Amino acid sequence: MDLRDPAPRSLCTDCGVSRMKDPSMCGRACQFIQPDYPALETKIHGRVRGIGDEMYFGAFKAMYKARMATPKTGAQWTGITTSLAADLLDKGKVDAVLCVVPDPDDVWKPRPALITDAQNMAQARGMRMGYAPLLALLEEAQALGYSRLCVVGIPCQIYALRALEADLGFERIYVIGTPCSDNTTTENFHSFLALLDEDPETITFLEFRADYKVELRYSDGRVRLIPFLSLPISDLPNDFFPMTCKTCVDYTNALSDVTVGYMGGEGEQWVIVRNDRGEEILEGLGRDVILGPVGSAGKRAAAVKGFIANTALAAGGLPLRRMPNWVRPIVSWLQPRIGPRGLEFARARLEMKAAETILHLRRAMPAKMKNMVPPHVWDIAEPYDLSPEPGERDPKAAASRD
Repeated sequence: MDLRDPAPRSLCTDCGVSRMKDPSMCGRACQFIQPDYPALETKIHGRVRGIGDEMYFGAFKAMYKARMATPKTGAQWTGITTSLAADLLDKGKVDAVLCVVPDPDDVWKPRPALITDAQNMAQARGMRMGYAPLLALLEEAQALGYSRLCVVGIPCQIYALRALEADLGFERIYVIGTPCSDNTTTENFHSFLALLDEDPETITFLEFRADYKVELRYSDGRVRLIPFLSLPISDLPNDFFPMTCKTCVDYTNALSDVTVGYMGGEGEQWVIVRNDRGEEILEGLGRDVILGPVGSAGKRAAAVKGFIANTALAAGGLPLRRMPNWVRPIVSWLQPRIGPRGLEFARARLEMKAAETILHLRRAMPAKMKNMVPPHVWDIAEPYDLSPEPGERDPKAAASRD
């Protein structure tokens, strides 16, 4: 299918809506205009998120650390996400799965696809980096007569899907969400790989792990681990991560039926079952997936405060504070031992993300704060003295959550 060109937008991750027949739908579908999480949470889950961990991760019925009993070849972790979607196809619960596969010319570049054969879900395994107009293929699915879909997507794609879902005319949509920990263009990602290795084209796998290391795998079978603190993050250009990712308000894909990620998994995958449909999706794997309780350890406050201080400098255009080189190996050794792990690691990332959203929007697009920052982001940031300034919070939005 030849996709239309995207309509120009000031904040856009090219979810695909602007490429559809009616690009004006962006006005009510876009997470970066005036998101209404309480309304959509109520619609999808039957209630808004509660207090405690739901404030961070969204409404849920259960959380697990998980792995496939037999890991899938080519999977980023063990293959839970693609196995869930393949099971729905295999059991005839959906006509097609809307997801991303690698572009034929660049294995790191995502390309939207409709998959109708469970065996072909293997094509969707692994990580992609870049923008994929996933939702543009909803029109192709309609034209092909598909009435039941599974959609696998990142938060900004799933928010738009949920905002438009009632008008799309599908009989049923199952949503498998993956958390998003900052996206960038595929071209930028290749530049990042070039900073990591003199021979970047031999890198076949990259993953940010919960033990504070990045794992690289190479075409010759080598595996290399790089501590987070040794990554060349401060060497990246200021626009490496777009403003959309710096101001994302939904890291954990709170409007999916089931979320599959890594942050709270302590080295395994982290599965969040959000509603009855999410339970149905996960139960389909039966004993093929091994589930266990999630853990939590360490303290996050110091790490979050340090991140906020650095982000405040970056948002003001000042250079980041670099850790002295002699300190890095010491801290890298300590982090996986005394730093936040499991759910505490995930809470830390959500607090960092909330602070980043507020600080960058406040500097770059202050007029958007009233509409773009939902109540739960303010709640997450409040312990760090990041409170709304006059005119930054919509009183109607706060009241709707109460």
